[in-house]
Amino acid sequence: MQVSVESTKGLERVLTITVAAETFDKEFDGRIRHLSKTQRVDGFRPGKVPASVIAKRFGAAVEQEVGGEIMQRNFYEAIVAEKLNPAGAPAVAPLARKKGEDFVFTATFEVYPEVALKGLDKLSVETVTAEIEDKDLDNMLVTLQKQHAEWKEVKRKSKKDDQVTVDFEGSIDGEVFEGGKAEGFQIVLGSERMIPGFEKGIIGHKTGEEFDIEVTFPEDYHAEQLKGKTATFAINLTKVENQILPEMTEEFVKKFGVETGDLETLKADVKKNMQRELDQVLKNTAKDNVLTALVETNEVEVPKALVDGEVNVLRKQAMERYGQQMDPKNLPELPAELFTEQAEKRVKVGLLLGEVIKTNEIKVDPAKVTELIETAASSYENPAEVVEYYKNNKELMQNMENVALEEQAVDFVIAQAKVKAVKKSFDEVMNKPAA
Repeated sequence: MQVSVESTKGLERVLTITVAAETFDKEFDGRIRHLSKTQRVDGFRPGKVPASVIAKRFGAAVEQEVGGEIMQRNFYEAIVAEKLNPAGAPAVAPLARKKGEDFVFTATFEVYPEVALKGLDKLSVETVTAEIEDKDLDNMLVTLQKQHAEWKEVKRKSKKDDQVTVDFEGSIDGEVFEGGKAEGFQIVLGSERMIPGFEKGIIGHKTGEEFDIEVTFPEDYHAEQLKGKTATFAINLTKVENQILPEMTEEFVKKFGVETGDLETLKADVKKNMQRELDQVLKNTAKDNVLTALVETNEVEVPKALVDGEVNVLRKQAMERYGQQMDPKNLPELPAELFTEQAEKRVKVGLLLGEVIKTNEIKVDPAKVTELIETAASSYENPAEVVEYYKNNKELMQNMENVALEEQAVDFVIAQAKVKAVKKSFDEVMNKPAA
């Protein structure tokens, strides 16, 4: 086998691999002889079909099969010999040949880039701290009450947090548009379910009123024909309801699994859950800030093959989310452009964290893995059972070990970087606007 390597553009490499004619022909002839003993051909006794007949009938298929196996085998031998690290599957293409000639094929692929980390001590990373105050706990208890609230009709002007029932019809330049009409539609004012300005336009009106409101669709609205357009909605307000919160009785407390009905026990449980969620958000925030700083500080050329793979993962995740609301068969193929930027960042992050792990010889800490499993299990009714399930599932354990290794790498970077701690409120951390 002879190999030549050509660097074409960026990370792309083209291998030209030559396999001796006798190697190819020996395998080809062997397959033909085997088929002559096993194939049935009219006019010949079983096992007595001449090789020339078999070659004429099956030669093209056998040549393709032998060529495929030789290309696969010799490609892997070639990248090992040349010390190349492909970032994706190669595109292989055999060159035309005649019997007795060498078998030549090309393999085109991308390689992983060389990653040279800049000094981690030069990184500036912001970390966030927050504490749960009494008012945060009180707000959470009110949220629990709202989840079990009742609605009572009132004869007054609507205000924020009221539930209203409306009929509406939207039009743009006098033309009614598809999806802009509804009857008996219920909405809690201030919930921000509708486009900006819609709910605000209903506040201050009472049952029986008919009025128009004018709103502008956001530039990033999902319906292309409505983006940035100003619409007029004809509103008929048919009901205004006030929210009645349940009292914190023993019976109410028992709805949340506190069998004693003790309010203080419920508060302790709620605060524990709030703390767990807060800790997770703070950890994720620190991680995001570290990864952003790494990407901004280090230039990394990313293989297109890896980006394409991440695009497919993100597209599949998005399709699964939309599929919960719609029949997946009716969903269009989401364009790659929607995910390219995020996919590129994910690839860069993977390459940079991989280099942090390799350079600093970071190994998986079993205690870290156990901590992650126990944290994940703590939200279940029987945590011990969940922990045992993880430990008996190799795939889940492998996934958790990967998560642990990544977190260890992030912790290592934070330990080296210049860290600025910023204190925020619980509400600022937990209810920050979605990106």
